[in-house]
Amino acid sequence: MSYDIEIGRSKRARRTFSLDEIALVPSRRTRDPRDVSTDWQIDAYRFSIPFLGAPMDSATSPETAIALGRAGGLGVLDLEGLWTRYEDPQPVLDEIAELSGEDAPASTRRMQQLYEAPVQPELITARLAQIRESGVIVAGSLTPQRTVEHYRTVLDAGVDVFVIRGTTVSAEHVSRNQEPLDLKKFIYDLDVPVIVGGAAGYTPALHLMRTGAAGVLVGFGGGASMRIQNTLGIHAAMATAISDVAAARRDYLDESGGRYVHVIADGGVGVSGDIVKALAMGADAVMLGTALARTEEAPGRGWHWGAEAHHEQLPRGLRTRVGTVGPLQEVLFGPSRHVDGTSNLVGALRRSMATTGYLELKEFQRAEVVIRG
Repeated sequence: MSYDIEIGRSKRARRTFSLDEIALVPSRRTRDPRDVSTDWQIDAYRFSIPFLGAPMDSATSPETAIALGRAGGLGVLDLEGLWTRYEDPQPVLDEIAELSGEDAPASTRRMQQLYEAPVQPELITARLAQIRESGVIVAGSLTPQRTVEHYRTVLDAGVDVFVIRGTTVSAEHVSRNQEPLDLKKFIYDLDVPVIVGGAAGYTPALHLMRTGAAGVLVGFGGGASMRIQNTLGIHAAMATAISDVAAARRDYLDESGGRYVHVIADGGVGVSGDIVKALAMGADAVMLGTALARTEEAPGRGWHWGAEAHHEQLPRGLRTRVGTVGPLQEVLFGPSRHVDGTSNLVGALRRSMATTGYLELKEFQRAEVVIRG
């Protein structure tokens, strides 16, 4: 690791790059987009598109998780969200959509109040059963703080893929106040693949891989609704973060004797160009929040927010207006009416892979990239 920039006399820093600062380079060979495969597989579960629906109330409901699953992706339901706090969350979603866009503190306070309702285990069971009854692969997400409390309910409900998602998740969390989640013991005790994150660097990602995780989420506060850099002063540039975690995957593959851990970009991939670049930098799949929040079916009705927007002590996200682009089918597969990368995400990925000469996602990770001048 090179630290090549001096910040005064006592601190040196490494230059990092966001997805906006890089671009792909066409190769000497091009392909027919119809020949390109966007298939992705984790554990025994195979998907025709490398997209996960972010566990955010504005983007993923049980219904949209089912729709994304039928489209070939994986919808991940937030098991601490409104669907597990309210028998009928629609009035709450309607109220959130009508909150003032001018008075952000008042809107934040009201969201904090709405999310004070307790998580009900029976609703976790009911929501996951609803998804399972549709016949798609079932995935649910908990934060590290709630995993021990609710994971047995989740497993008993028949989840296929379990996600432990936080702003940052470490394999070694130290606390004087409570017994931390022992990820390694926890994951090895489970019979389902576990995806954990976020991680934003080589070392934390490598440690998460050593816990037995099937996948690692890459990112730290990079989404459209996040204001973490403003509140905590912490940020991870996604192009560099993905590359670093992909390097950890490569080294862990050697260390473990061939165990492959999937890298999933989570945050900052709201348009097709960013999705393409995240995969080219080494991600196996991407987690979509903003892109799905723009669909007509999205529960947020054109607004987007994450758990950080209603944190009870230190909110570090905003309910953000992202607008509505079109139905889910159009956003994923087109035909597109937009030139800003907000629709036909799969078509854009296929064309980019074809233009750079790659037929498979694994091959596409070798695409040449340049720093934009």
